[in-house]
Amino acid sequence: MHTRRDFLQYALNAGFVLGAAGLGANPIRALAQQKLTQDDLLKFDSKGQVTLLHFTDCHAQLKPVFFRPPDTNIGVGAYAGVPPHLVAEEFLAYFDIEKGSPLAYAHTMVDYVDLARTYGKLGGLDRTATLVKAIRAERGDDKVLFLDGGDTWQGSYSALKTNGMDMVECMKLLKPDAMTGHWEFTLGQDRFLELVDAMGYPFLASNIFDAEWDEPAFEHTAYFERGGVKVAVIGQAMPYTPIANPSWMFPKWSFGIRPEVLQANVDAARAEGAEVVVLLSHNGFDVDRKLAGVVSGLDVIVTGHTHDATPVALEVGGTLLMSSGSHGKYLGRIDLDIKDGKVAGYSSTLIPVFSDVITPDPEMAAKIAEVRAPYEAETQRVIGSTDTLLYRRGNFNGTWDDLICQGIIEERDTQIALSPGFRWGTTLLPGADITIDDLYTETSMSYPAVYRLEFTGAQLKDIMEDVCDNLFNKDPFLQQGGDMVRVGGFTYACAPEGEMGSRISDMRLTGSGELMEADKTYTVGGWASVNEGVEGPAIYDLMEDYITKKSVVSLDPDAAAVRVIL
Repeated sequence: MHTRRDFLQYALNAGFVLGAAGLGANPIRALAQQKLTQDDLLKFDSKGQVTLLHFTDCHAQLKPVFFRPPDTNIGVGAYAGVPPHLVAEEFLAYFDIEKGSPLAYAHTMVDYVDLARTYGKLGGLDRTATLVKAIRAERGDDKVLFLDGGDTWQGSYSALKTNGMDMVECMKLLKPDAMTGHWEFTLGQDRFLELVDAMGYPFLASNIFDAEWDEPAFEHTAYFERGGVKVAVIGQAMPYTPIANPSWMFPKWSFGIRPEVLQANVDAARAEGAEVVVLLSHNGFDVDRKLAGVVSGLDVIVTGHTHDATPVALEVGGTLLMSSGSHGKYLGRIDLDIKDGKVAGYSSTLIPVFSDVITPDPEMAAKIAEVRAPYEAETQRVIGSTDTLLYRRGNFNGTWDDLICQGIIEERDTQIALSPGFRWGTTLLPGADITIDDLYTETSMSYPAVYRLEFTGAQLKDIMEDVCDNLFNKDPFLQQGGDMVRVGGFTYACAPEGEMGSRISDMRLTGSGELMEADKTYTVGGWASVNEGVEGPAIYDLMEDYITKKSVVSLDPDAAAVRVIL
């Protein structure tokens, strides 16, 4: 495989020839697209009787996107320094991926801007549809199970305006066999149930119970026959949804990991004759890694929530664990060879959905255009531009987070800003326009009010410590949230391997460098509070005003808010 250096050298020698051949003004990108083809992406060591396809955490992104992988993904305790807690060169070395290659671009932030300009965007549901149809044609519908891991209905302008219906209509064309979820619940209990009824395939959640009657609230297992093999798929919704999101939006349901319930459902599936048991999970990678050692009888876990992407499935004891990334960038595939009622062999891959080299599926492309049509003019409205790479993904602040915190401080006249540690949100390259579509990929949600409150230094430290424990608790079953809360107006030191109450230190006001005092009061702005009745402007309205006033966004990407102590 050619490296980017090879492309550059070739371009220097052959740029004129390429231009004359009609390959455009960017010969490096043209060469990359020539090298990489749709057939290359679909090449696979097909095996056995059953093919599992996994799609998760697309966050309502119907079109191709840029999405920079994280620069920080810290594992603690037994999970330190192992996938998925590897980034950059360590990730490339572990999975033997060549620097500058398409896979290096898809999976790491190394040389991200240059490679993004070379290889283009990833994702697009019409491209995913092309891959799914091709695999179904290759294997036969009777061998393929397509599973949606959730976080599908939230994260875009059109999803917000249609309350998720745009995604339901598009996903139906992909013909999933089952789904589980997380952010879907933030549409509210009534709307959630309406959309589940409209899907036409089962929503599975072994771990959600009726809060009053303490009995299962949803179907937990679906059975399929694929390639003559009986397959059981058990669903597992995000267990801490009522903590990470507003519980008042779905008050009748109780969540949790509930490993004993899952074990009972696995045992019941085996008793029903299931030869393969698959967990369709939104637990997160480390939770499911631990779960694989706690619950027996699981052959495969396809996991979501943490947006991790590994090029192949990982073996955890006798269980295969695959995480298929986010934002529509990937399609996971596992082929299973079943003999004597057991998994005797497998092949796996994570297919990067390179949008420039995959032919869009006409049926899905037409549906995407249809559901977006009422909003297209507004979504393409330009509100500014950026001189800085704008991204959100990593354990700590990204530049999109920095921009939002600055906007809150200036528009709400606060000393400090807090922005949630969301993993969703796409990337803009330097020099790009900022559209309404771009803004809403970072902010579209059903509880967007920007509050303005007062907190003491002690209260702020407690908040930071609590969020830090949610992320870095050494027991994955106690990791309840997303990444670290993003901050503006102050800096701090973080020791992820520390204990609760001792991870956060050296909190200093930005600019003056003054240490924050425990008993001193500070004005704080933030958004996405899980409390009911929060007052304030919607974050997307506030940031539209702020970016419009700025016109051109310029940030210092090296002005880190946190000093990590490992």
